[in-house]
Amino acid sequence: MAAITASMVGELRAKTDAPMMECKRALTEADGDMDKAEELLRVKLGSKASKASSRITAEGIVAVDIDGSTGALVEINCETDFVAKNDDFLQFGKDLAKLVATRNPADVAALSALEVDGATVEARRAVLIGKIGENMSIRRFKRFAGDAKLVSYLHGTRIGVVVEYQGDDVAAKDVAMHVAAMKPVALASSDVPAELIEKERNVASLKAAEDADKARAEGKAPQSAEIVARRVEGSVQKFLKEVSLYNQAFVKNDKQTVEQMLKATGTTVKAFTMYVVGEGIAKKTGDFAAEVAAQVAAAKGA
Repeated sequence: MAAITASMVGELRAKTDAPMMECKRALTEADGDMDKAEELLRVKLGSKASKASSRITAEGIVAVDIDGSTGALVEINCETDFVAKNDDFLQFGKDLAKLVATRNPADVAALSALEVDGATVEARRAVLIGKIGENMSIRRFKRFAGDAKLVSYLHGTRIGVVVEYQGDDVAAKDVAMHVAAMKPVALASSDVPAELIEKERNVASLKAAEDADKARAEGKAPQSAEIVARRVEGSVQKFLKEVSLYNQAFVKNDKQTVEQMLKATGTTVKAFTMYVVGEGIAKKTGDFAAEVAAQVAAAKGA
């Protein structure tokens, strides 16, 4: 049995970019034969996709591609923020954004079926999973095409914003940055989804009920139903101003609203889209030390 040295493992990893433990296993199985070990890894890379498919992917990146009035915003996910910084993973995201912009797939399934340089997007994803050693998924995308101008802003790779507008380019870019910072849910108060308004109204009503109970417990008369109704409606209106883009105080000048800034620069925002990595995905929590110990034990038993 040939001795498997750290330099051999490092060399194989450099050639294949496979995980260290996989490289060591392949070299051991190949009795130190580098070429045979590489072949073994090539075979194993494809099988890793199915093994990893059940693992939660709540990290990842947002990528954007804009060419004139056509563009795309894409979110792809992985398991850890470490992999989200991997150059191959980052390039995969950029490639997907360009594919969405140029080839206009109907949905994620259609995007996955697109063929590039003789291989489908899904095949590339599977190979990348095997190469990096983590599950990854294409979560969502949006394509933009029309008469509006487009501008984007990426906060690192975790928040991506595309603004559709007419008017001043600098003002539009400022709006994209503002959206990333303040996270409005709609352009105007009238556009805020009804379910969010109802949720806020229920919260305000519950708070008013708690205040009434507290007043009674202290021997005081609770506020009248009319006053309570005004308080609840006041809370809802305050909420609408806080979450609608036009009514928010502009981040670069809190003396004016975003709407006032846009009017001053002759700019009209048609729409905005914001993706935040992992938004709405339930992340797995647990004992990290126990998780590492379990992985080490599994590696020893393999």
